[in-house]
Amino acid sequence: MAIQTFNAKAEWKGGALVEATSRSFKVTMDEPVELGGTNTAMNPVELLLCSLGGCMSIVAGMFAPKFRVELKGFSVELEGDLDPDGFTGKNPDVRKGFSDIRYKMHIISDSPEENIKKLCKFIEEHCPVKDTLEGVSVTGTYVIEK
Repeated sequence: MAIQTFNAKAEWKGGALVEATSRSFKVTMDEPVELGGTNTAMNPVELLLCSLGGCMSIVAGMFAPKFRVELKGFSVELEGDLDPDGFTGKNPDVRKGFSDIRYKMHIISDSPEENIKKLCKFIEEHCPVKDTLEGVSVTGTYVIEK
């Protein structure tokens, strides 16, 4: 299959409010009040955790039959450690993003445990968002518009 390019656009709406679009879908992001926002939506790092959990859930649903797993339910609990002093500039020695991300997959199934273990291993090895978080080149540029 040929490489596909996915597109998104994020637009600042004032304060800490951002509206992002991809295809015909929109998501709003904000920050908690203590980080300068109005707490009207998830912040970008929370959305990143949701993206990881969503991707893992999609992989589970799509590939469960391949591993002879009948899913009755699937969810992922995620948490990430981030010190805001890094991105705010209060401490230049602190990493700006997550230092650790942890997840726990919850599988509801009567299928054999061995099949479920194989599915979970497959999810961990084939989830595109997890793969991206483990290392990808991120580059950019800027344009000044008047």
